[in-house]
Amino acid sequence: MEDILETFLKVSRTVLTVIGCVALTFMMFSTFLDVALRAVGHPIVGTFEVVALSLALVIGFFIPCVSLDNGNVYMEIVLDRVSPRSKAILNIFTRILGIVLFALIAYNLFTVAHEFHRAREVTPTLRIPFYPVAYGVAVCCVIECLVFLLHIIRIWRGRYE
Repeated sequence: MEDILETFLKVSRTVLTVIGCVALTFMMFSTFLDVALRAVGHPIVGTFEVVALSLALVIGFFIPCVSLDNGNVYMEIVLDRVSPRSKAILNIFTRILGIVLFALIAYNLFTVAHEFHRAREVTPTLRIPFYPVAYGVAVCCVIECLVFLLHIIRIWRGRYE
């Protein structure tokens, strides 16, 4: 099961990284063009909306990527002073809390996305629908739960860090 989960998460990381990088690049170019054109009196209409939605994608899509690469900050001062068994227990406990937290976030985002879709909620200027972004970030929260599950399996088998 660990191998299947790890393969799925590696493929997911690649897809999420590409989408996140495209969104970040689009954000940078949109902002640059808007500022440059604003200086000559021709700002781009709706740039704020596009940048805000892109930022949601960047943050949401990179959360599982960073966790899978163990790029998160943790309290080394506390973990270095406890036994390996206690360290494993603390790591498992924090991963379980992470699963609960991200499962709740995913559930709420799926609910909000459904409401956005049902109400046909869109941005005010460009009329871009909100629900695809909310669904995308919700899926990323589910993937984050799977990353935490993989971490728990690795900790349990003594192959973490």
